[in-house]
Amino acid sequence: MKVLLLLLTFLVSKSHAQSDEAQVKGAIEMLFRGIRTADTALMQTVLSPTASLQTIAGPGGQETVQAEPISRFLASIAKPHAEPYDEQINFGAIHIDGALASVWTPYKFYVGTKFSHCGVNSFQLVKLNGAWKIHYIIDTRRKDGCLH
Repeated sequence: MKVLLLLLTFLVSKSHAQSDEAQVKGAIEMLFRGIRTADTALMQTVLSPTASLQTIAGPGGQETVQAEPISRFLASIAKPHAEPYDEQINFGAIHIDGALASVWTPYKFYVGTKFSHCGVNSFQLVKLNGAWKIHYIIDTRRKDGCLH
């Protein structure tokens, strides 16, 4: 009986973790769907109220961390542009502990069909009122060493 109870507990917790992982991925995918379609209202549904965005940029060895207010990021997406922004990601490591998730996503960024740059996004998500929200994004950006 103890073994059955232990197995059932394991399966329920594993199922819950997979559900959280799917929800975390869903929030990130929704952000990029909003970017592709210039739908900032959609993007805001997956951002925490105090979300922040940073990028590591600069020539090799001279990198700096640059902050960008979420409001400016959303305004840049909403601004009319002839070609869609298409950030193609791959999910790397996903770690979840309670209401905190950390996700690593290598990416390639295209404007329309034209390659722009690549890098890695590091997301921190928090579970607020039962929903996963993107709280922090930091990324790298480069043009060299990209497979496209």
